[in-house]
Amino acid sequence: MAPKAAKGDKPPAKGDKPAKGDRQDEDDEAAAPKKPKSVQPKHEVGTRKGCRRYRWELKDSNKEFWLLGHAEVKILSVVCLIVAMMLFSSLTVHPILKLIITMEISIFSFFILLYSFAINRYIPFILWPISDLFNDLFSFAFLVGAMVFAVRSRQSMHLHYLLGVILMGLAAFFAFIDVCLQRNHFRGKRAKKHMLVPPPGKEKGPQQGKEPEPAKPLEAAKPPEPAKGKK
Repeated sequence: MAPKAAKGDKPPAKGDKPAKGDRQDEDDEAAAPKKPKSVQPKHEVGTRKGCRRYRWELKDSNKEFWLLGHAEVKILSVVCLIVAMMLFSSLTVHPILKLIITMEISIFSFFILLYSFAINRYIPFILWPISDLFNDLFSFAFLVGAMVFAVRSRQSMHLHYLLGVILMGLAAFFAFIDVCLQRNHFRGKRAKKHMLVPPPGKEKGPQQGKEPEPAKPLEAAKPPEPAKGKK
């Protein structure tokens, strides 16, 4: 026969059953529904923060960039300029032509990366559509001027030289198409009135919790004291 456990001894840990209160708490935690994510609007960033906001900004920026045609036009311009640069590298050309082509490739690549990674959404103090519009206008002007300069600077043109000049003209044409697409982007949008006017200042009201102090009563005028030596 095994000896009985003393009254003050604790039962062994193995095989212990949880108390009813502990089991009820576990059931309540399991039955409690998880907090659902807040419903966010599809066409606005809403209250998204962190990675959720960046994912939404990335999708929305690429959707706008590709569906409106800006991406295709800019990529075609970059491809034409890269091929023109390769053709000019095999010939002796004026260095200003290579400089203009390199500059335009860099600027177009900058805007492609800007819209593809939604960097413009985190720099709101710059009006990026207007900056892109001016960039397309200047690119068109520079490329047309470089094309005219390239034709006038040579009397006889090599085949590669002629193809490079034609590709520069195509890049300028695509930049002009992008200008038209930017105009469609601004169509129907009006500037808000009083946009740059600062908001009116808040009027300072009486402080809450403090009652106005009562006015002090006026003291009665005292009679003048008699001068010394006079009664």
